[in-house]
Amino acid sequence: MGIVCDPYKTMAGPKPKLLFLIVILSLSASVGARPFVLILSQEDYKDDPPADPDSPAEWDEFAHGDAHKSEEDLDPGSWRPIFEPPAGDPQPLPESDAAYYSAVHKLMSGEPALIQDAGEEIAGLAVSGHPAAQSVLGFLWEMGLFRERSKGKAFLYHHFAAEGGNMQSKMALAYSYTRQDMLEKGVKLYGELAEVAVNSFLISKESPVIEAVRLHNGAEENKEALGKSKGEEDEDFQILEYQAQKGNAAAMYKVGLFYYFGLRGLRRDHSKALWWFLKAVEKGEPRSMELLGEIYARGAGVERNYTKALEWLTLASRHHLYSAYNGMGYLYVKGYGVDQKNYTKAKEYFEKAADNDEVGGHYNLGVMYLKGIGVKRDVKLACKFFVLAANHGQPKAFYQLAKIFHTGLGFKKNIPLATALYKLVAERGPWSSLSRWALESYLKGDIGKAFMLYSRMAEMGYEVAQSNAAWILDKYGERSMCMGESGFCTDAERHQRAHSLWWQASEQGNEHAALLIGDAYYYGRGTARDYERAAEAYMHAKSQSNAQAMFNLGYMHEHGQGLPFDLHLAKRYYDEALDHDPAAKLPVTLALSSLWVRKNYADSFVVQVIDSLPELYPKLEAWVENVLLEEGNATILTLFVCLLTVLYLRERQRRQAAVAAGEVAQPNHPNELGVPAAPI
Repeated sequence: MGIVCDPYKTMAGPKPKLLFLIVILSLSASVGARPFVLILSQEDYKDDPPADPDSPAEWDEFAHGDAHKSEEDLDPGSWRPIFEPPAGDPQPLPESDAAYYSAVHKLMSGEPALIQDAGEEIAGLAVSGHPAAQSVLGFLWEMGLFRERSKGKAFLYHHFAAEGGNMQSKMALAYSYTRQDMLEKGVKLYGELAEVAVNSFLISKESPVIEAVRLHNGAEENKEALGKSKGEEDEDFQILEYQAQKGNAAAMYKVGLFYYFGLRGLRRDHSKALWWFLKAVEKGEPRSMELLGEIYARGAGVERNYTKALEWLTLASRHHLYSAYNGMGYLYVKGYGVDQKNYTKAKEYFEKAADNDEVGGHYNLGVMYLKGIGVKRDVKLACKFFVLAANHGQPKAFYQLAKIFHTGLGFKKNIPLATALYKLVAERGPWSSLSRWALESYLKGDIGKAFMLYSRMAEMGYEVAQSNAAWILDKYGERSMCMGESGFCTDAERHQRAHSLWWQASEQGNEHAALLIGDAYYYGRGTARDYERAAEAYMHAKSQSNAQAMFNLGYMHEHGQGLPFDLHLAKRYYDEALDHDPAAKLPVTLALSSLWVRKNYADSFVVQVIDSLPELYPKLEAWVENVLLEEGNATILTLFVCLLTVLYLRERQRRQAAVAAGEVAQPNHPNELGVPAAPI
């Protein structure tokens, strides 16, 4: 997805025009997702946008009220106390909250009896008006866990929970509205969620993107990605920690960074992060100074202290860490840790950051010009700065551009684009921690807990979680701990759930998911067999340049299944598959040979053998990938080719015998498909 923005209106006479291109990639790294460019011409731009009476000239890109709220405040009812319990003695909870977390503990236990008890307890709390319990009950109705699956009841409870301020239910509702093309409602919720997400970002530098790890790569486990996410058990991390313990300042900083953000599969621990950053500073590591400024500004693991935050950020800036200027400018523009607000000084700091190619500086200057804070308001110039920041992946810039296209400030409204941008930002909110906990559970072998967590995220619209949950169902079967209406899921319930999850992932650009949906309809797995819908799904995967889908479409044209019988179109798809994936050479060569035989000997015994192959290999994709494309199967392939050759020679011998007996042989038509005949 991308934007071309012209920040200067066309005046009389030729003027030089500057075009700014944003290539906005999905932060969730969808398989097969490809960027596209949306060009905004001068006609899309409004001249002299009116002032917004509801938008005072103050720095309010964060949530209203005090900035840098704790993640518990930003994401009420989060499961964080279960997966990241606070250090020391926990604070006593209100009775209803204690009962809620006790029920969630049972829900994650993997014991059917406890899970059933948890559902009943959560239902009781939901009836009493507990928003977090209402949100979880909506999730249970959506899953059909020990109850009949009901999207209507799920929607109802999520609505109540969202009204009570539950952010995860707002995510579920926003995704539901968007899927139903109710974009006016969806964009409003995603806008609220994106604002909360922005409030959790760093003030000085860009928050690192903690990518949700995809458990699978096609049909196989993604061992390379999983190997980098083993946390404290990872050998590379153990070496790094050893170096830090031996006094290596850079290693100390990296270990602190991993603990602060929960990177590389580590459980987030602000206390450990603070300890390592302080040790690194003692060794002269300046990058730790900037993070210490963030820690004190946010009050992460320590009491919030803006004065100390400014001191640490100032020290970092003296070591040419230009992103620290952003934090300093922010403190001056808000009046935190300083005598009073000073917009002039704030602008100077933001300009220093921008002059040194620090993207946060471009973003902050954009906010100043958008709001008219210490400068003359200029929406066009603000757009220019936001585009520059967005070009470098700054999520705050995505948020501001989304607001511009949502409200029509300076540009004509573009609700679909605003929704997409808000969603990108919203998916980086505090609730994205579910992904880290799910991965941690999976790596520990707790497949049921991982499935439950990924399912929760899937309902909230995370494509990676949708495909991960579906893959767990397909890969692990009963080990997935899938719970249905009356206990463990039946095979039919598992197939139906996997089918639904793959379908949602395919809607968001996952080409592998679209391929599996096609397989489900083609073979009737989890749904009624429907060749036409299978062809539609394969077409969707093919549109994302998936070679396997092209091969399958060729096969369906060759056999007239869901698509018109057309050998020429079949050849075209087989050729496209080879063009997009050289590894498809062997299956495509065999398929083209099959077409030649079918064209020249339509009613022969060889064609009957070829047509019987899918019965011997029920899953075409598995046959192509696991037999023909698998390394080490050259012998099987050779035997297969030899078998076809023997069958062909026997058929030819039979025909020659028939001719000798006085029968009229069928004419040998020219090879219209362009496949050279094998010499006999």
